[in-house]
Amino acid sequence: MTVSKQRLRTVILSVFSACFFLAHLAHAAEPTADQALRLRPIQADVDFDIPTAEEMKLCTVRSSSEPGQAGWYVYSPGGQLLRRFLDTNGDKRLDVWCYYKGGIEVYRDIDSDFNGKADQYRWLGTAGTRWGLDDNENGVIDRWKTISAEEVTSEVVKALRDRDRARFIRLLPSSQELDAMGLGDVHREALNEKIASATAGFNSLAERQQSITADSRWLHFGASLPGVLPAGTLGSTRDIVVYDNVSAIVDTGGNHSQVFIGTLVRVEGGWRVIDLPGSLDDSGSVDVASGFFFHQTAARQPTAVAAAGGISEAMQRLIQDLEGIDKTIERTSNPADLAKLNERRAGVLQGLADQASGQAERETWHRQYADTVSAATQSGAFPRGLQLLQNLLQKLKQQSAGSAMVAYVQYRLLSAQYAHSLQQSDADYAKIQDQWQSDLLQFVKEYPSSEDAPEAMLQLAVGEEFAGKTDEAIEWYGRIADSFSQSPQAKKAAGAKRRLQSVGQAIPLAGKTLDDKSVSLANYRGRTVLIHYWATWCEPCKQDMTILRQMRAKYAQQGLELIGVNLDSDRDAAIQFLRSEQLPWPQLYEPGGLDSRFATEMGILTLPTMILVDQENRVINRSIHAAELDDELSRRLR
Repeated sequence: MTVSKQRLRTVILSVFSACFFLAHLAHAAEPTADQALRLRPIQADVDFDIPTAEEMKLCTVRSSSEPGQAGWYVYSPGGQLLRRFLDTNGDKRLDVWCYYKGGIEVYRDIDSDFNGKADQYRWLGTAGTRWGLDDNENGVIDRWKTISAEEVTSEVVKALRDRDRARFIRLLPSSQELDAMGLGDVHREALNEKIASATAGFNSLAERQQSITADSRWLHFGASLPGVLPAGTLGSTRDIVVYDNVSAIVDTGGNHSQVFIGTLVRVEGGWRVIDLPGSLDDSGSVDVASGFFFHQTAARQPTAVAAAGGISEAMQRLIQDLEGIDKTIERTSNPADLAKLNERRAGVLQGLADQASGQAERETWHRQYADTVSAATQSGAFPRGLQLLQNLLQKLKQQSAGSAMVAYVQYRLLSAQYAHSLQQSDADYAKIQDQWQSDLLQFVKEYPSSEDAPEAMLQLAVGEEFAGKTDEAIEWYGRIADSFSQSPQAKKAAGAKRRLQSVGQAIPLAGKTLDDKSVSLANYRGRTVLIHYWATWCEPCKQDMTILRQMRAKYAQQGLELIGVNLDSDRDAAIQFLRSEQLPWPQLYEPGGLDSRFATEMGILTLPTMILVDQENRVINRSIHAAELDDELSRRLR
């Protein structure tokens, strides 16, 4: 056993000992802050608050008996939350261990089968989206339930740094994930070969390469927009979403370089690599293959990576500045400070665009500039962002930049203007909405084939629907589905059109519930059914449940049935909520939240949404409100 493995085993055993101690301490008296703060996350790469020895003496522990949230809460001397240790199922044993950074939960260990051992590890808040599963409960992640494209590239760099083959292998798609992708025979056979080669070749590459060392740190994710291979391409049965020619920017002792990750493919819950990273030799250069799915030519790849020196010194300094600003923004809440930081960030991104060695690379930085400035403006933290976006738009037009780039910045400017208008204390919402609809319409006329056109059309359709202009909304939804059939918005638009035209029509609804039972609307023939689309983050949804209980009690004997459709992205959040609420009707669930199959089939855009269906499974009311239920049901079930 190597020294690193011995150290890992020691960490895991010490953490498990602490887990066992605290889990069983739930039967005894409340722990001291010192006892509670001994516990550390099972996974090593977690950045969380650790009080000093002096601060620890002033930390406090408070208990809670709230269902689903019972346990101990540890607070800093200043009253900021540091830890939560929870008993979520009421068995008097802890099963969730939560860690905080700056008052925000950034990580938790989870014992989902309630046997006293953690089997899931989640990064949260500002720490990312990773969600690892530990099937044999030994403290080592066996597979990823959720992981973003950015985090995949970071994991590849860490696997190379630590010569950790297992860490890399779990980033490759499993056979089950490949099956679920619906690949055609050609792609499936080629991917199987690549994955087998990557599995066999990682150790050799990790030992041979010299560019990624123990001092290397992942800094940045680099890729153009993801692409879609539509269903039917080379025999595929589903759309395939991929990033081709992905790279990671890495810092090693203050020097920056690029590592080519290659192609990432989306599976349920996240992204996967399909091959070894570009071959790294002693000089740090890389052999870059063309994209697996789209076969991009070498001419479209960033020219900076071809040089042995990697990125220029000027760009290295700018990227380092960008990293520092991003970290500071994460820790900052003061509006004035955030505005200054966002101003600096915009300046660095513009500098990176100016230093870019080619048009494609320049557009990548301009896109990031537009995205981040627009997002900061929409959050209310950067009102001057509107002027910066206008300046960039004008500059691109003067340079005769391609219409695609101009359209990209234009749409983010419009979105920022709309959000900024809504934030004003004297906002005239009706006037602002009219202007937004007018701006969207003009954008679609000017850039009918742009990548944001389907999203603009979707916003137009939603606005018309909420304004009660059903025919106009149906027209827009249909135009998206017909003209942009391969866009992410197309299926949602088709579902929304189906919903608006559903009165008098039978609708499909069938699937598995949160407790893995099969439910089909077809089995409810002869009963009037209310379908309730909801999520735990939707307060009006939860408020409606009191009325739904009353309606069920009042009209069950007359033939009323309820079916819930949960649209949480986090399955565990829904399960924990239902443990405390104990709703007596079935709750359908599939991953994806508002992008799940259930939401897409009927184009569910807002929550709560309730649909009333008659004894023949035909829709009576496609958008009934809780306040209308009693009158409607008393009339129909009298």
